Amino acid sequence: QVQLVESGGGLVQAGGSLRLSCAASGRTFSTYGMGWFRQAPGNERDFVAAITESGGTTYYADSVKGRFTISRDNAKNTVYLQMNSLKPEDTAVYSCAARISRGGRLWRTNEYDYWGQGTQVTVSS
Repeated sequence: QVQLVESGGGLVQAGGSLRLSCAASGRTFSTYGMGWFRQAPGNERDFVAAITESGGTTYYADSVKGRFTISRDNAKNTVYLQMNSLKPEDTAVYSCAARISRGGRLWRTNEYDYWGQGTQVTVSS
């Protein structure tokens, strides 16, 4: 069982920045593919960013490329999402997810095994 706990959400003005963190339990965090997804009210859960086990490869949704950066610290069992130049359309609940087997299409929701509860990000105009 893997537990994921997100933090760092909040209210920010358009153009501002936030850094989300996702702390994972377990001794083998360095073998998990990790992803960030978001869900706005009335919408489906959308892919935001993902990172491979070693951190060597990252993936981004087109809507956040150049603004968001995913990273991980395997020594701290934590994955981060640095969000810059935030827009009102970035408002959503952001959740992290873990895939416990190597590889996979990390941009797809159904590739993940565990999910956090989510953290609210609200961007005001």
